[in-house]
Amino acid sequence: MPNLPDRPEEVSSGLIDVGYLPDDATALVAFLAIKLGKPILVEGPAGVGKTQLAKSLAETLGRELVRLQCYEGLDEAKALYEWNYRKQLLRIQAEAQDTGWTEVQDDIFGEDFLLERPLMTAIASPDPVVLLIDEIDKTDQEFEAMLLELLSDFQISIPELGRIEASTMPLVLLTSNNSRELTEALKRRCLYLWIDYPSLEHELEIVRLHAPELDEKISRRLVEVVAMVRDLDLKKPPSIAESIDWARALLLLGATDIDTKTFNETMSIIVKHRTDIDIVAERVGVKLDSGEDGISAAAS
Repeated sequence: MPNLPDRPEEVSSGLIDVGYLPDDATALVAFLAIKLGKPILVEGPAGVGKTQLAKSLAETLGRELVRLQCYEGLDEAKALYEWNYRKQLLRIQAEAQDTGWTEVQDDIFGEDFLLERPLMTAIASPDPVVLLIDEIDKTDQEFEAMLLELLSDFQISIPELGRIEASTMPLVLLTSNNSRELTEALKRRCLYLWIDYPSLEHELEIVRLHAPELDEKISRRLVEVVAMVRDLDLKKPPSIAESIDWARALLLLGATDIDTKTFNETMSIIVKHRTDIDIVAERVGVKLDSGEDGISAAAS
């Protein structure tokens, strides 16, 4: 397992090595979380690399990634643990007729009958893991309250077994698309990181990192067009991953420029709603043949 970083620059270089290009703030907050043992609350628009940050940190640190995908109605049984009722029933039926209930009860509420869910898995792991609690804003405040014990003391209380404490310290990342306001109690326990859509130059570096063979002129034109598309009032603006997919597609198709024809043929890689396609074709596609000056004028 790799050694823990001693400086934010080491976090940054480690993330770059696995294909994630962080800005200075991201590298600094990740470094502090590793050293202080604090969770990170990562907020920002969908598609800016919040989930990928957790995956890349796990790869950089040589740790297993344990992911809890949140959704409306998520409860403790799906997030923490639940009892294997079928196995318990089989054990009860297999017990001798004269076995007392107390003995059977003590037996069936043991660790052998416990089904670990992601939060329990992260706490019980003998090796440190990266725990990703993805899209926490999709849950309710009751679920957040359940998380407080975990995030404060890295322990879980199970009525039948007692308190289970983490033997190793997981690195915890909670992501949110900011669809609702999270509680102050949750925020107090976390370091905070806001990730927005990257600047043009930063996104150009990301595209170069993942599609280095793509011509420099096309790469720059690509990120300029993506920036224009994001400025429109769309249902779903293009994510960074879709910018990378578009760059790879253009490379695969042997494109020598992004003109109106090429854009219209490949637009569906970055635009994923029917109504958005009409808006983008009208507002962006018709301007491409005018060249870079036309793009700059439209973007302004």
